[in-house]
Amino acid sequence: MGKPNTVIVTGASKGIGRAIAELFAFNGYNVVANYNNSKEEALSLISYLKSSGLSAELFKADVSSRAEVDEMVDFCLDRFGGLDVLLNNAGISQSQLFTDITEREWDNMMNVNLKGVFNCSQSVLRHMLPAKKGKIINISSMWGLVGGSCEVHYSAAKAGVIGLTKALAKELGPSNIQVNCIAPGVIQTEMLSEYSENDIDSLICETPLMRIGQPRNIAHSALFLSGPESDFITGQVLSVNGGFVI
Repeated sequence: MGKPNTVIVTGASKGIGRAIAELFAFNGYNVVANYNNSKEEALSLISYLKSSGLSAELFKADVSSRAEVDEMVDFCLDRFGGLDVLLNNAGISQSQLFTDITEREWDNMMNVNLKGVFNCSQSVLRHMLPAKKGKIINISSMWGLVGGSCEVHYSAAKAGVIGLTKALAKELGPSNIQVNCIAPGVIQTEMLSEYSENDIDSLICETPLMRIGQPRNIAHSALFLSGPESDFITGQVLSVNGGFVI
């Protein structure tokens, strides 16, 4: 039996990230669960995984800080002796009229949602490139595909993630590293808290499957893209959105 694969999951304390960390751990991965602000939720996650006899460690890092990201990757390599999958999930959202977005809010959105993907991807490639293998999976959004009203900065950052995914997949293909993207639709997470009940009902009505997605839907898509079955898939955007965007 070979050595277990190892994954770093950014933004793992809640929502989609937590579902991904749990699913990967229960499927035999060594998991480095990253968080920045949500310490209580992160400690709850790691306690649950360890009490279940699973291999997981917690690491606090702001993905917009390259120094902190490098420390996280070094910790992963020291603790588990390798790194097979990077799951770039950490992100923030905000509903705001475009004319009301401040420069600080714009920069913060880009720093976390786009620069964070740059920082983490470039950092793990210090290990993946010499190893000539690895998988990078980026979580974007359907708004990165079609744009969301009152979410221009969010949409722009998530569109940037898609562009980064496609370009990096071409660059890393010869090194046997696959880079793919998941673009979730309306998923039941805390990010929906900014929406009113009427807004959510409208989104459900616009979704052909007539329901909101669950974090596990994204987690299982990520698990597929991390496994050997996806070895010939790169530069793709998997749209898990219930048919909202076709």
